[in-house]
Amino acid sequence: MPEEYFTKSERSDVVRLCSALIRRTRDVLLPGDIRTIRNVITEGINENHYRRDKYGINPTIRNLNTALLLSEKIAPDRDMTIAILLYNLCKTEFIPAEELQKRFGDDIAKLINGLLKVSQLYKKQAAVQSDNFRNLLLTFAEDIRVILIMIVDRLGIMRMINHHPNEKFVRDIAYEANYLYAPLAHRLGLYSIKSELEDLSLKYTNRETYTQIAHKLNETKVARDKYIADFIAPVKKRLEENGLNFEIKGRTKSIYSIWNKLKKQNTDMEHIYDLFAIRVILDTPVEREKIDCWMAYSIIVDMYKSNPSRMKDWLTIPKSNGYESLHTTVYGPEGKWVEVQIRSKRMDDIAERGLAAHWKYKGGHSEQNLDVWMNSIRDILEAAESGPMELMKGIKMDVYNKEVFVFTPKGDLYRLPLGSTILDFAFQVHSKLGCTCTGGKVDGKNQKLNYKLKSGDTIEILTSSNQTPKQDWLNFVVTSKARNKIKQTINELNNKSADLGREMLQRRFKNRKIEIEEGTLMKAIKKLGYKTVTDFFSAVGHEAIEINEFIDTYLGVELKEKQATETKSADTFEMMQPTATETEGSDVLVIGDDIKGINYKLARCCNPIFGDDIIGFISSEGAIKIHRHDCPNAKHLCEKFPYRKIASRWSGKMGSQYAVTLRIVGHDDVGIVTNITSIISKESKASLRNIAIDSHDGLFQGFLVIGVGDTKLLNELIKKIKAVKGVKDVQRSN
Repeated sequence: MPEEYFTKSERSDVVRLCSALIRRTRDVLLPGDIRTIRNVITEGINENHYRRDKYGINPTIRNLNTALLLSEKIAPDRDMTIAILLYNLCKTEFIPAEELQKRFGDDIAKLINGLLKVSQLYKKQAAVQSDNFRNLLLTFAEDIRVILIMIVDRLGIMRMINHHPNEKFVRDIAYEANYLYAPLAHRLGLYSIKSELEDLSLKYTNRETYTQIAHKLNETKVARDKYIADFIAPVKKRLEENGLNFEIKGRTKSIYSIWNKLKKQNTDMEHIYDLFAIRVILDTPVEREKIDCWMAYSIIVDMYKSNPSRMKDWLTIPKSNGYESLHTTVYGPEGKWVEVQIRSKRMDDIAERGLAAHWKYKGGHSEQNLDVWMNSIRDILEAAESGPMELMKGIKMDVYNKEVFVFTPKGDLYRLPLGSTILDFAFQVHSKLGCTCTGGKVDGKNQKLNYKLKSGDTIEILTSSNQTPKQDWLNFVVTSKARNKIKQTINELNNKSADLGREMLQRRFKNRKIEIEEGTLMKAIKKLGYKTVTDFFSAVGHEAIEINEFIDTYLGVELKEKQATETKSADTFEMMQPTATETEGSDVLVIGDDIKGINYKLARCCNPIFGDDIIGFISSEGAIKIHRHDCPNAKHLCEKFPYRKIASRWSGKMGSQYAVTLRIVGHDDVGIVTNITSIISKESKASLRNIAIDSHDGLFQGFLVIGVGDTKLLNELIKKIKAVKGVKDVQRSN
């Protein structure tokens, strides 16, 4: 091993760390593991594959620290320990993937591969950017043990960099620990690690504040210890008199926690009443845990007046990370409020050591528990909108007669209207979850979508990527969020399918060199029994209609129409044409609400409104259809049947409102839709009839159907909407 690889102090550290690690893991390592790992690491160091990083951190000491912390803070584990020690040698490809799997097994290879994926994210500098937070942790969630290793490693490196010369490096590591790893440790129930990460983060980012609080705590330590002893003595006596076996102790809150209280309460340390907490840990069998905890609670609140608003019951409903305890705040001697925590030894072990204690007390295999926790972490992260989720501070069941209170498997509480179903709950959690919901498990039992929730139910939503909202869902959902999203999604799916069907039909007609005539098309669609054009085109898009067969139907209708109406059309045209005398000075059809006796209709394809340049077209039925001059259908009809064309204009008086659809595109900013609808509502001569909004990747696209009297008002509205901040484009879509 090169002499220059370790400094003198580092050599002492290596000896100390190795000895401690061997003692901690001797019961889990296999015979020969220590010799094998030592030989591999020594060989890697000799061949310069175990190099210091760019900040001068020695990876050997870092990995030994991490492995030792893992065994101390969580649990000794063979595969995780070996993965930590071999990681750097795999990162430099000293140990190829095939050899790693062959020599050390699939599980160790899996863990190291997870750590290597994480290192790739760090190369992209995506560690603590809020936009990448979710993706980063989802990568972690491939194996929960990778998360545990990363958390413990971060604690180890935080301990190592106290006086590191690169201040930016220290601040970046500290910020990342506070933003990313401390909340994750909290979520997993690793409270001691979480508290130390937060304290060290404060120390490195605000050393002055950290030092002030630490000095203040030291100054008041003697008085605080005396107060704790005086508080504990009578409580201890009463608990013993009631036959309880227990340990009672006081602990000072973390420096970071105190700093948070100082900020939130905008005060100084003299006015913070809960700088410390009393913990009662009962030595009692599992079957008597809750009974004895509540007994201890009753004794304490009988001795000291309690503050009901600060009572937290995590016995009845544990936190989602497994934390169980009773918290109460009582009015102690000298008029001071004191927080008291009551729990069993098993609960305390879980609170201190998180997942490892769960596996120990559940008595199951670690892999099964890991799968449960991996799924839990993934659910937590996908539900989050941005950044780490804040844990629930407590759950209290207050059931009202018009509401139901139900829980997720993680313990999160949701309130819904009475009569809500599993499907309502799925949409309440997330719209995507609702759209793909196939049912759910209620307290472990499978139930259908329309199962009506009862207060206290624990709901696990079941989904399928092939599931889409159905029309009959509207028959049993009760929340407006669910109803609106179902309707919106069904319309979107139908419109998307209809657009596809229209394109397929037009392409097939074009291939067969057949021009589509609107009237004939409508008759052919009606002949097949479809009520709306959208339904028909949607069926084409879903391939429920054979297009070639429909074309045959269309041609049959066209042939029959020509035979039956060709003469009628010509006669109608002659009858409706003005005579030479009549056309002198006025050969234009005049329409409007004040014009009576003329059989005309406004074409739906372009929806002309008062003020548009228009043109009339005599249909085969004899009625006159009014199109906008720029309507593609009108252009096609005039080219095919020029003798049916009639010049037209509006009368001088404006009539009732006309429906116009506007397509709006803009940035998905808060309040932008409200601003747009407000503009329309302020116009006394305009009305908002329908609105459909869809957002994606920070942009939104909306369709507004508004009622206006003429083009002048329409153009003014478009101009005002374009002026709204965030709006990129406004176009009339018909």
